[in-house]
Amino acid sequence: MNNKVLSLLLFITFLAPCKLFAQENQFSGWAAIFHTQRFSKHWGASFDGQFRSANHYDFLRNVLLRPSVNYYFDKNKMAALGYAYIATNGRTATGDHTYRPESRIWQQMIINQKLGKATALQHRFRLEQRFLGNTTAHNDHYFSQRLRYFARAVVPFKHDSVFTKGPFIGLQNEVFVNVQNKAKVNKHFFDQNRAYVAFGYRIRKEIDVDLGYLNQYTKHAEAYTVNHILQLAFYTRF
Repeated sequence: MNNKVLSLLLFITFLAPCKLFAQENQFSGWAAIFHTQRFSKHWGASFDGQFRSANHYDFLRNVLLRPSVNYYFDKNKMAALGYAYIATNGRTATGDHTYRPESRIWQQMIINQKLGKATALQHRFRLEQRFLGNTTAHNDHYFSQRLRYFARAVVPFKHDSVFTKGPFIGLQNEVFVNVQNKAKVNKHFFDQNRAYVAFGYRIRKEIDVDLGYLNQYTKHAEAYTVNHILQLAFYTRF
């Protein structure tokens, strides 16, 4: 393992949550597709769709649909304005079905970096305006805002040329913090952390696929949960 890969691993570890023992552990599976479409030098669009299971893969807990309009500038930067719809299904202790819809408006900035000829590092800053509802708790609707910082590195196995095809290691981490109305979310500034390591393959320069382990640490009002996730993700860029 070369020094750049080691540095990236240390970087991901540094961003991961400090607590190693959780009050509750869960095990689930996520599948996702991320698509980016360029229309011109400056304009484009993105879409991601995600499907997430409940604990022990019991049922489909979350469906997330997230489109955006993108503006590209300075060769390595992109600003976006988007919308997201998240449907969350659940079950009570008595087996009754629950459902929570959420709509979001969000803004983000992405900065792409090159580390050498092949390794790519992406920084993403996202602000979300969250409109949450609850069909099972007396129509308890509320608004909050959340800030997210995401870093992802794609480290090819070969470093002697520009990376257009072949295997790679994906390393990423994302931190979530509540910046408005935290009392209605979990009563804390810190919301959650997601650390991910994956083995991937670039089919061609526009298409990646990776499979890996995602550790989701979520802070609740009086407890916390660690979700151990097997994730399959597809990335397309045209």
